[in-house]
Amino acid sequence: MTSVCLYLQIHQPYRLKRYGLFDIGHDSEYFNDESESNLNNRRLLLKVAEKSYLPTATLLLQLLKAHPEFKVSLSFSGIVLKQIERDAPIVLDLFKQLVATGRVEILGETYYHSLAFFYSLPEFERQVAKHRELIKNLFGIEPRVFRNTELSYRNDLGAWADAKGYAGIITEGWDPVLGWRSPNYVYRPKGAKNARLLLKNYRLSDDIAFRFSTPSWAGWPLTPEKFSQWIAAAPGDTVNLFMDFETFGEHQWEETGIFNFLENLPRELLKNPRIDFKTPSEVIAAYEPKDEVDVPHILTWADTDRDLTAWVGNDLQHSAIDTLYGLEKGVLSSNNEKIVEDWRRLQTSDHFYYMCTKWFADGDVHAYFSPYTSPYEAFTTYMSALKDLEMRLRT
Repeated sequence: MTSVCLYLQIHQPYRLKRYGLFDIGHDSEYFNDESESNLNNRRLLLKVAEKSYLPTATLLLQLLKAHPEFKVSLSFSGIVLKQIERDAPIVLDLFKQLVATGRVEILGETYYHSLAFFYSLPEFERQVAKHRELIKNLFGIEPRVFRNTELSYRNDLGAWADAKGYAGIITEGWDPVLGWRSPNYVYRPKGAKNARLLLKNYRLSDDIAFRFSTPSWAGWPLTPEKFSQWIAAAPGDTVNLFMDFETFGEHQWEETGIFNFLENLPRELLKNPRIDFKTPSEVIAAYEPKDEVDVPHILTWADTDRDLTAWVGNDLQHSAIDTLYGLEKGVLSSNNEKIVEDWRRLQTSDHFYYMCTKWFADGDVHAYFSPYTSPYEAFTTYMSALKDLEMRLRT
Protein backbone atom coordinates (compact mmCIF):
# COMPACT_ATOMS: atom_id res chain seq x y z
CA MET A 1 0.00 0.00 0.00
CA THR A 2 1.21 3.50 -0.87
CA SER A 3 -0.31 6.43 0.99
CA VAL A 4 -0.63 9.92 -0.47
CA CYS A 5 -0.09 12.58 2.20
CA LEU A 6 -1.26 15.92 0.77
CA TYR A 7 -0.41 18.97 2.86
CA LEU A 8 -1.08 22.60 1.86
CA GLN A 9 0.44 25.70 3.48
CA ILE A 10 -1.59 28.93 3.79
CA HIS A 11 0.30 32.14 4.54
CA GLN A 12 0.24 35.83 3.70
CA PRO A 13 2.54 38.31 5.47
CA TYR A 14 1.78 41.77 6.72
CA ARG A 15 3.79 43.61 4.07
CA LEU A 16 5.42 46.88 4.99
CA LYS A 17 3.97 49.94 3.33
CA ARG A 18 6.18 52.45 1.49
CA TYR A 19 8.14 53.56 4.52
CA GLY A 20 11.24 55.72 4.14
CA LEU A 21 13.82 57.74 6.06
CA PHE A 22 11.53 60.77 6.42
CA ASP A 23 8.87 58.62 8.10
CA ILE A 24 11.18 57.62 10.96
CA GLY A 25 10.02 59.24 14.18
CA HIS A 26 6.76 60.42 12.63
CA ASP A 27 4.81 57.30 11.60
CA SER A 28 4.59 54.08 13.59
CA GLU A 29 1.97 52.40 11.36
CA TYR A 30 4.36 50.29 9.28
CA PHE A 31 1.81 47.90 7.79
CA ASN A 32 -1.20 50.13 7.18
CA ASP A 33 -1.38 50.92 3.47
CA GLU A 34 -4.72 51.99 2.05
CA SER A 35 -3.34 52.96 -1.37
CA GLU A 36 -3.70 50.94 -4.55
CA SER A 37 -0.04 49.90 -4.41
CA ASN A 38 1.24 46.33 -4.46
CA LEU A 39 1.85 46.65 -0.71
CA ASN A 40 -1.81 46.93 0.30
CA ASN A 41 -2.33 43.91 2.53
CA ARG A 42 -6.12 43.94 2.49
CA ARG A 43 -6.30 44.25 -1.29
CA LEU A 44 -3.76 41.44 -1.77
CA LEU A 45 -5.53 39.16 0.69
CA LEU A 46 -8.85 39.66 -1.08
CA LYS A 47 -7.22 39.03 -4.47
CA VAL A 48 -5.68 35.74 -3.32
CA ALA A 49 -8.94 34.78 -1.61
CA GLU A 50 -10.87 35.27 -4.84
CA LYS A 51 -8.33 33.48 -7.05
CA SER A 52 -7.25 30.69 -4.71
CA TYR A 53 -8.70 30.39 -1.20
CA LEU A 54 -12.39 30.44 -2.10
CA PRO A 55 -12.35 28.17 -5.18
CA THR A 56 -9.78 25.75 -3.76
CA ALA A 57 -11.44 25.38 -0.35
CA THR A 58 -14.82 24.93 -2.04
CA LEU A 59 -13.38 22.27 -4.33
CA LEU A 60 -11.66 20.45 -1.46
CA LEU A 61 -14.95 20.37 0.43
CA GLN A 62 -16.66 18.84 -2.61
CA LEU A 63 -13.89 16.26 -2.95
CA LEU A 64 -14.17 15.28 0.70
CA LYS A 65 -17.90 14.75 0.25
CA ALA A 66 -17.49 12.84 -3.01
CA HIS A 67 -14.62 10.60 -1.86
CA PRO A 68 -14.83 9.31 1.73
CA GLU A 69 -11.24 8.04 1.40
CA PHE A 70 -9.85 11.47 0.48
CA LYS A 71 -7.90 13.40 3.13
CA VAL A 72 -5.84 16.58 3.19
CA SER A 73 -3.83 18.53 5.76
CA LEU A 74 -3.50 22.27 6.19
CA SER A 75 -1.04 24.57 7.90
CA PHE A 76 -1.85 28.22 8.59
CA SER A 77 0.35 31.00 9.84
CA GLY A 78 -1.41 32.88 12.62
CA ILE A 79 -1.12 36.17 10.77
CA VAL A 80 -2.93 34.90 7.67
CA LEU A 81 -5.76 33.56 9.81
CA LYS A 82 -6.20 36.96 11.47
CA GLN A 83 -6.25 38.67 8.07
CA ILE A 84 -8.78 36.15 6.75
CA GLU A 85 -10.90 36.55 9.86
CA ARG A 86 -10.95 40.32 9.35
CA ASP A 87 -11.18 40.63 5.56
CA ALA A 88 -12.57 37.35 4.21
CA PRO A 89 -14.67 35.61 6.89
CA ILE A 90 -16.38 33.46 4.26
CA VAL A 91 -13.00 31.82 3.62
CA LEU A 92 -12.53 31.11 7.32
CA ASP A 93 -15.98 29.52 7.40
CA LEU A 94 -14.97 27.22 4.53
CA PHE A 95 -11.79 26.20 6.36
CA LYS A 96 -13.88 25.41 9.44
CA GLN A 97 -16.18 23.26 7.31
CA LEU A 98 -13.16 21.40 5.96
CA VAL A 99 -11.86 20.66 9.44
CA ALA A 100 -15.34 19.63 10.61
CA THR A 101 -15.29 16.71 8.17
CA GLY A 102 -12.81 14.98 10.46
CA ARG A 103 -10.52 14.24 7.52
CA VAL A 104 -8.48 17.44 7.56
CA GLU A 105 -5.52 17.70 9.91
CA ILE A 106 -4.06 21.07 10.93
CA LEU A 107 -0.33 21.29 11.60
CA GLY A 108 1.41 23.39 14.21
CA GLU A 109 3.86 26.16 13.35
CA THR A 110 4.97 29.64 14.43
CA TYR A 111 2.24 32.28 14.64
CA TYR A 112 4.28 34.90 12.78
CA HIS A 113 5.86 32.63 10.15
CA SER A 114 9.25 33.45 11.64
CA LEU A 115 12.72 31.94 11.77
CA ALA A 116 12.81 32.45 15.54
CA PHE A 117 13.95 28.90 16.35
CA PHE A 118 17.42 29.71 15.00
CA TYR A 119 17.66 33.11 16.74
CA SER A 120 15.67 32.95 19.98
CA LEU A 121 14.26 29.72 21.36
CA PRO A 122 12.13 31.49 24.02
CA GLU A 123 10.54 33.71 21.36
CA PHE A 124 10.01 30.69 19.11
CA GLU A 125 8.18 28.88 21.90
CA ARG A 126 6.01 31.91 22.63
CA GLN A 127 4.95 32.06 18.99
CA VAL A 128 4.24 28.33 18.82
CA ALA A 129 2.10 28.60 21.97
CA LYS A 130 0.19 31.57 20.52
CA HIS A 131 -0.41 29.64 17.30
CA ARG A 132 -1.63 26.59 19.21
CA GLU A 133 -4.08 28.75 21.16
CA LEU A 134 -5.41 30.33 17.95
CA ILE A 135 -5.94 26.96 16.25
CA LYS A 136 -7.71 25.69 19.38
CA ASN A 137 -10.00 28.73 19.48
CA LEU A 138 -10.87 28.72 15.78
CA PHE A 139 -11.03 25.00 15.01
CA GLY A 140 -11.29 23.27 18.36
CA ILE A 141 -8.23 21.06 17.85
CA GLU A 142 -4.58 20.97 18.90
CA PRO A 143 -1.86 20.20 16.31
CA ARG A 144 -0.03 16.91 16.71
CA VAL A 145 2.50 17.35 13.89
CA PHE A 146 4.79 20.36 13.57
CA ARG A 147 5.92 22.29 10.52
CA ASN A 148 8.51 25.00 10.98
CA THR A 149 8.58 28.11 8.81
CA GLU A 150 9.85 27.41 5.26
CA LEU A 151 10.13 23.72 6.21
CA SER A 152 13.33 24.75 8.01
CA TYR A 153 14.75 21.96 10.11
CA ARG A 154 17.80 20.81 12.03
CA ASN A 155 18.44 17.97 14.44
CA ASP A 156 17.79 20.12 17.50
CA LEU A 157 14.35 21.09 16.17
CA GLY A 158 13.46 17.41 15.85
CA ALA A 159 14.59 16.86 19.43
CA TRP A 160 12.54 19.89 20.54
CA ALA A 161 9.39 18.56 18.83
CA ASP A 162 9.96 15.19 20.48
CA ALA A 163 10.36 16.77 23.92
CA LYS A 164 7.17 18.80 23.45
CA GLY A 165 5.13 15.71 22.67
CA TYR A 166 4.56 16.14 18.93
CA ALA A 167 4.00 12.92 17.04
CA GLY A 168 6.11 14.19 14.18
CA ILE A 169 7.68 17.01 12.23
CA ILE A 170 7.98 17.61 8.49
CA THR A 171 10.77 18.96 6.29
CA GLU A 172 12.29 18.73 2.81
CA GLY A 173 13.37 15.34 1.43
CA TRP A 174 16.65 16.64 0.02
CA ASP A 175 18.96 14.16 -1.69
CA PRO A 176 22.29 15.23 -0.11
CA VAL A 177 20.71 14.68 3.31
CA LEU A 178 19.02 11.39 2.46
CA GLY A 179 21.86 9.88 0.46
CA TRP A 180 20.68 6.52 -0.86
CA ARG A 181 17.40 6.69 1.07
CA SER A 182 13.98 7.64 -0.33
CA PRO A 183 11.73 10.41 1.05
CA ASN A 184 8.83 7.96 0.74
CA TYR A 185 9.27 6.47 4.20
CA VAL A 186 8.85 7.52 7.81
CA TYR A 187 12.11 8.27 9.63
CA ARG A 188 13.38 9.01 13.12
CA PRO A 189 14.83 12.46 13.79
CA LYS A 190 18.33 12.22 15.23
CA GLY A 191 18.15 12.72 18.98
CA ALA A 192 14.41 12.00 19.24
CA LYS A 193 12.80 9.09 21.07
CA ASN A 194 9.19 9.11 19.92
CA ALA A 195 8.66 11.79 17.26
CA ARG A 196 8.85 10.88 13.59
CA LEU A 197 10.16 12.75 10.56
CA LEU A 198 8.13 13.08 7.34
CA LEU A 199 9.96 14.22 4.22
CA LYS A 200 8.55 16.09 1.25
CA ASN A 201 8.86 14.32 -2.09
CA TYR A 202 10.06 17.51 -3.75
CA ARG A 203 10.13 16.12 -7.27
CA LEU A 204 6.48 15.11 -7.39
CA SER A 205 5.39 18.09 -5.29
CA ASP A 206 7.18 20.56 -7.54
CA ASP A 207 5.70 18.93 -10.63
CA ILE A 208 2.42 20.45 -9.48
CA ALA A 209 3.61 23.53 -7.60
CA PHE A 210 6.18 24.86 -10.08
CA ARG A 211 6.22 22.92 -13.36
CA PHE A 212 2.51 22.36 -14.01
CA SER A 213 2.11 25.20 -16.53
CA THR A 214 5.56 25.01 -18.14
CA PRO A 215 5.29 23.83 -21.78
CA SER A 216 9.07 23.29 -21.98
CA TRP A 217 8.92 20.71 -19.17
CA ALA A 218 9.17 17.12 -20.41
CA GLY A 219 6.17 16.11 -18.30
CA TRP A 220 3.84 18.76 -19.71
CA PRO A 221 0.89 18.61 -19.93
CA LEU A 222 0.42 17.03 -16.52
CA THR A 223 -2.82 15.06 -16.28
CA PRO A 224 -4.37 13.27 -13.29
CA GLU A 225 -3.92 9.96 -15.13
CA LYS A 226 -0.21 10.58 -15.76
CA PHE A 227 0.45 11.80 -12.21
CA SER A 228 -1.39 8.84 -10.72
CA GLN A 229 0.87 6.52 -12.68
CA TRP A 230 3.91 8.28 -11.27
CA ILE A 231 2.55 7.90 -7.74
CA ALA A 232 1.84 4.21 -8.29
CA ALA A 233 5.38 3.67 -9.57
CA ALA A 234 7.00 5.41 -6.59
CA PRO A 235 8.56 2.91 -4.17
CA GLY A 236 7.94 3.29 -0.46
CA ASP A 237 5.13 3.69 2.07
CA THR A 238 4.07 7.31 1.62
CA VAL A 239 4.35 9.99 -1.05
CA ASN A 240 4.34 13.33 0.78
CA LEU A 241 3.03 16.08 -1.47
CA PHE A 242 3.77 19.32 0.35
CA MET A 243 3.05 22.67 -1.36
CA ASP A 244 1.46 26.10 -0.95
CA PHE A 245 -2.32 26.29 -0.92
CA GLU A 246 -1.89 29.20 -3.34
CA THR A 247 -0.53 26.75 -5.91
CA PHE A 248 -4.16 26.37 -6.91
CA GLY A 249 -5.40 29.54 -8.56
CA GLU A 250 -2.65 31.99 -7.60
CA HIS A 251 0.72 30.48 -8.54
CA GLN A 252 -0.92 28.29 -11.16
CA TRP A 253 -3.81 30.26 -12.64
CA GLU A 254 -7.21 28.77 -13.34
CA GLU A 255 -6.50 29.04 -17.07
CA THR A 256 -3.71 26.45 -16.75
CA GLY A 257 -6.26 23.76 -15.86
CA ILE A 258 -4.98 23.40 -12.28
CA PHE A 259 -8.47 23.17 -10.76
CA ASN A 260 -9.52 20.51 -13.23
CA PHE A 261 -6.36 18.60 -12.32
CA LEU A 262 -7.13 18.79 -8.59
CA GLU A 263 -10.78 17.89 -9.11
CA ASN A 264 -9.95 14.66 -10.91
CA LEU A 265 -6.79 13.61 -9.07
CA PRO A 266 -8.38 11.83 -6.06
CA ARG A 267 -10.63 9.75 -8.32
CA GLU A 268 -7.70 8.68 -10.48
CA LEU A 269 -5.53 7.81 -7.50
CA LEU A 270 -8.27 5.87 -5.75
CA LYS A 271 -8.86 3.71 -8.85
CA ASN A 272 -5.71 1.90 -7.72
CA PRO A 273 -6.56 -0.37 -4.74
CA ARG A 274 -2.98 -0.06 -3.53
CA ILE A 275 -3.21 3.72 -3.05
CA ASP A 276 -4.94 5.55 -0.22
CA PHE A 277 -4.86 8.97 1.43
CA LYS A 278 -3.54 9.64 4.91
CA THR A 279 -2.89 12.70 7.05
CA PRO A 280 0.60 13.15 8.57
CA SER A 281 -0.56 11.76 11.92
CA GLU A 282 -2.04 8.72 10.21
CA VAL A 283 1.13 8.11 8.20
CA ILE A 284 3.16 8.21 11.41
CA ALA A 285 0.77 5.77 13.10
CA ALA A 286 0.62 3.40 10.13
CA TYR A 287 4.29 2.94 9.20
CA GLU A 288 7.36 2.05 11.18
CA PRO A 289 10.42 4.29 10.70
CA LYS A 290 12.99 2.90 8.30
CA ASP A 291 16.05 4.69 9.63
CA GLU A 292 17.37 7.73 11.48
CA VAL A 293 18.03 10.91 9.51
CA ASP A 294 20.86 13.18 10.60
CA VAL A 295 20.45 16.87 9.69
CA PRO A 296 23.28 18.75 11.45
CA HIS A 297 22.87 21.88 9.29
CA ILE A 298 19.74 23.87 8.54
CA LEU A 299 17.59 22.39 5.78
CA THR A 300 14.75 24.25 4.00
CA TRP A 301 12.65 23.91 0.85
CA ALA A 302 14.14 26.89 -0.96
CA ASP A 303 16.44 27.35 -3.92
CA THR A 304 19.12 25.00 -5.18
CA ASP A 305 20.96 25.26 -1.85
CA ARG A 306 18.05 24.10 0.34
CA ASP A 307 19.39 26.10 3.28
CA LEU A 308 18.68 29.48 4.89
CA THR A 309 20.57 31.52 2.29
CA ALA A 310 17.29 32.58 0.69
CA TRP A 311 16.64 34.54 3.90
CA VAL A 312 20.04 35.22 5.46
CA GLY A 313 22.49 34.69 2.60
CA ASN A 314 23.81 38.24 2.17
CA ASP A 315 24.98 41.16 4.30
CA LEU A 316 21.66 42.99 3.96
CA GLN A 317 19.73 40.09 5.39
CA HIS A 318 22.25 39.42 8.16
CA SER A 319 22.19 43.06 9.22
CA ALA A 320 18.39 43.16 9.26
CA ILE A 321 17.77 39.95 11.19
CA ASP A 322 20.59 40.51 13.70
CA THR A 323 19.29 44.00 14.45
CA LEU A 324 15.75 42.66 14.79
CA TYR A 325 16.54 39.97 17.35
CA GLY A 326 18.93 42.31 19.14
CA LEU A 327 15.86 44.30 20.19
CA GLU A 328 14.14 41.35 21.87
CA LYS A 329 14.95 42.21 25.49
CA GLY A 330 14.00 45.84 25.12
CA VAL A 331 10.80 45.06 23.23
CA LEU A 332 9.52 42.55 25.76
CA SER A 333 10.45 44.68 28.76
CA SER A 334 8.58 47.65 27.27
CA ASN A 335 5.26 46.01 28.17
CA ASN A 336 3.83 47.85 25.15
CA GLU A 337 1.52 45.51 23.21
CA LYS A 338 1.73 47.57 20.02
CA ILE A 339 5.53 47.56 20.03
CA VAL A 340 5.64 43.81 20.71
CA GLU A 341 3.15 43.11 17.92
CA ASP A 342 5.05 45.28 15.42
CA TRP A 343 8.35 43.60 16.36
CA ARG A 344 6.82 40.17 15.85
CA ARG A 345 5.28 41.08 12.50
CA LEU A 346 8.76 42.22 11.45
CA GLN A 347 10.01 38.69 12.18
CA THR A 348 7.98 37.20 9.31
CA SER A 349 10.40 35.44 6.99
CA ASP A 350 9.00 37.09 3.85
CA HIS A 351 10.68 40.41 4.73
CA PHE A 352 14.11 38.78 4.49
CA TYR A 353 13.19 36.75 1.41
CA TYR A 354 12.49 40.01 -0.43
CA MET A 355 16.10 41.11 0.30
CA CYS A 356 17.66 38.11 -1.44
CA THR A 357 20.21 39.00 -4.15
CA LYS A 358 20.53 35.59 -5.81
CA TRP A 359 20.44 35.42 -9.59
CA PHE A 360 19.35 33.05 -12.35
CA ALA A 361 16.49 30.63 -11.60
CA ASP A 362 16.55 31.22 -7.83
CA GLY A 363 16.45 34.96 -8.37
CA ASP A 364 13.45 34.66 -10.69
CA VAL A 365 11.48 32.90 -7.96
CA HIS A 366 12.38 35.58 -5.41
CA ALA A 367 11.39 38.36 -7.80
CA TYR A 368 8.04 36.69 -8.45
CA PHE A 369 7.08 36.79 -4.78
CA SER A 370 8.48 40.24 -3.96
CA PRO A 371 6.33 43.41 -4.06
CA TYR A 372 9.50 45.55 -4.32
CA THR A 373 11.42 46.70 -7.38
CA SER A 374 14.70 45.42 -5.91
CA PRO A 375 16.17 43.71 -2.84
CA TYR A 376 17.71 47.04 -1.88
CA GLU A 377 14.32 48.76 -1.78
CA ALA A 378 13.09 45.92 0.44
CA PHE A 379 16.09 46.40 2.73
CA THR A 380 15.83 50.19 3.08
CA THR A 381 12.09 50.00 3.72
CA TYR A 382 12.57 47.34 6.38
CA MET A 383 15.48 49.06 8.12
CA SER A 384 13.60 52.37 8.19
CA ALA A 385 10.72 50.72 10.02
CA LEU A 386 13.14 48.93 12.34
CA LYS A 387 14.90 52.22 13.10
CA ASP A 388 11.60 53.80 14.04
CA LEU A 389 10.88 50.85 16.32
CA GLU A 390 14.23 51.43 18.06
CA MET A 391 13.32 55.09 18.56
CA ARG A 392 9.97 54.13 20.09
CA LEU A 393 11.78 51.88 22.55
CA ARG A 394 14.09 54.75 23.61
CA THR A 395 11.24 57.20 24.07
